[in-house]
Amino acid sequence: MRISGGERFSYDVVTLRALDAVIIAAHFERDGRRHVLLCGSIRPPVYWRDRDPGRARLWEVPAGLVEPGETFRVAAARELFEETGARVSPDALFELGPPLLPAPAMIAEVHVFFHAAIDPAALVEPPGDASPLERAAVLTTLPLDEALALCASGEIRDSKTELALRRLRDVP
Repeated sequence: MRISGGERFSYDVVTLRALDAVIIAAHFERDGRRHVLLCGSIRPPVYWRDRDPGRARLWEVPAGLVEPGETFRVAAARELFEETGARVSPDALFELGPPLLPAPAMIAEVHVFFHAAIDPAALVEPPGDASPLERAAVLTTLPLDEALALCASGEIRDSKTELALRRLRDVP
């Protein structure tokens, strides 16, 4: 690479067919407290970094890539259903702050954040996206304040999840 005719240098860049991602904070009220739905999935890069199977499963809010031709809301509704079994209309997803570039030095991916109220009693078996990672995923619900405490303690280590939860905390 060369910028403005300057010195040549090497630079690693990641490109994907589906580049942008949606992040969904799915929530519901129980006993006067807001609860959130989290997915626990194995993340191979985390395993290869730590070589610790116990740390390779990350707790995250549902998220996924936007397929070519999809709107962000349609992608968010699809991902939420695939990963959690929660059916919501794209119109029932609300923006949760501005989109962000999570790692602009490496990839031009944009993260678009949404939140949606769900009915936990209406959840069905998540169909997944046919990937082995989603077949091995597990779900849990936690009160929002407890999930944020797990972020603060380092038990939840995913930055997009922490940001989504912090943004959700500020939604009335």
